[in-house]
Amino acid sequence: MTNKQGRQWRSMCKGLVLGTLLTSCTILLYCLSTPQIPFHVPEVPVPYSCAHRPSQLHTTKPINSSQKPSERSCSPKVDIMFMKTHKTASSTFLNILFRFGEKHRLKFAFPDSRNDFFYPSLFQRSQVKDYRSGMCFNIICNHMRFNAPEVAKLLPTDTSYITILRDPAELFESSFHYFGRVVPLTWKIAGDDKLAEFLRDPHSYFDPEGFNSFYLRNLLFFDFGQDNTLQLDDPRVDAGIKFISERFQLVMLVEYFEESLILLKDALCWEMDDLLFFKLNARKGSTVSKLTPELRAKALEWNAIDWKLYRHFNQTFWNKVDAYGRQRMADDVAELRRRNRKMASICIEGGHAVDAGSIQETAMQPWQPIGEKSIMGYNLKKNVDKAHWKLCRKMLTPEIQYLTELGVNLWITKLWGHVRNILNW
Repeated sequence: MTNKQGRQWRSMCKGLVLGTLLTSCTILLYCLSTPQIPFHVPEVPVPYSCAHRPSQLHTTKPINSSQKPSERSCSPKVDIMFMKTHKTASSTFLNILFRFGEKHRLKFAFPDSRNDFFYPSLFQRSQVKDYRSGMCFNIICNHMRFNAPEVAKLLPTDTSYITILRDPAELFESSFHYFGRVVPLTWKIAGDDKLAEFLRDPHSYFDPEGFNSFYLRNLLFFDFGQDNTLQLDDPRVDAGIKFISERFQLVMLVEYFEESLILLKDALCWEMDDLLFFKLNARKGSTVSKLTPELRAKALEWNAIDWKLYRHFNQTFWNKVDAYGRQRMADDVAELRRRNRKMASICIEGGHAVDAGSIQETAMQPWQPIGEKSIMGYNLKKNVDKAHWKLCRKMLTPEIQYLTELGVNLWITKLWGHVRNILNW
């Protein structure tokens, strides 16, 4: 056995031992912390809305591409279900929702002890912190595996359902990089380019029953509570897409994030300043695998259900843009970009994101994948004026820290972070 082979075997053994230990600890913590679902709890209808106070009216321009838009008065919609899919810029949108919720003093339905609703199990109302039957919430937005009946019993009947999708080939690359080390199926893949090797013959490395295997195939479809291992011609695939289409009023697209926000603004009667954002949880370019046309085709073939899902909502998205008006959309996107550039010049040291090692303040450090620090973050300018300091800080705050500020007890998430740091993976 060569020295290189010996190192590979030692590394694999270390991974197996540590992975088994951490998995066992995680399962134990999960069992201890999972809330027990009460039996025979009476169903109490959720009020129409439980906003703390009437939202202020403001004027907006309705969709009308053939005539000059006229102004109408409306109140911003505050009851929102955001289905947070994985690796889809959803952390950036979450920051927008957190700030909107604070602005209108809304009540969030948060998970207890961690930053997701016990994913990958299907969502249950009992997973909501301090939940009691009949309680009213305005916004739910943390990672979950969608379970429509349970969500519907938690929120007002006129809640707006929003989600976001991403090109499945790019999503697969991102998911493989971010979650690969917590998927034991990938540990036996040889070579430096594990992604390319996996796509060469994915069935050799994939087991539908394998631990965390859902991260490696049709992750979007899985997040929506569907079976991600179906054959493409299975009628349940079309039924699942139809169900998502009927349930969600707006399906945004990562590749057209700003256009998506403009459609959201129009649908929910928000203001332009509600849409301000900085890109959060982004990877540095050197860690992104450049998919060749051949690898992209293989990734789409392997994630064929997600690809069908994405193409369906890509079409509905552009139908909405056409109804809104292409020129009107271009004008609004340009205005949003102008405002974001202005905020970047006010808030961000250097005006751009930096590597994790260059982030000066611990509170601004984003959550990193196991084994490396590939997620970038920001430094807040030291001389931000009083008028902008609070907004700047909130816009730059990573998801985990923002959840803590909002009162979520993340002891499981934080314990997992401490374990990873100790092991120095």
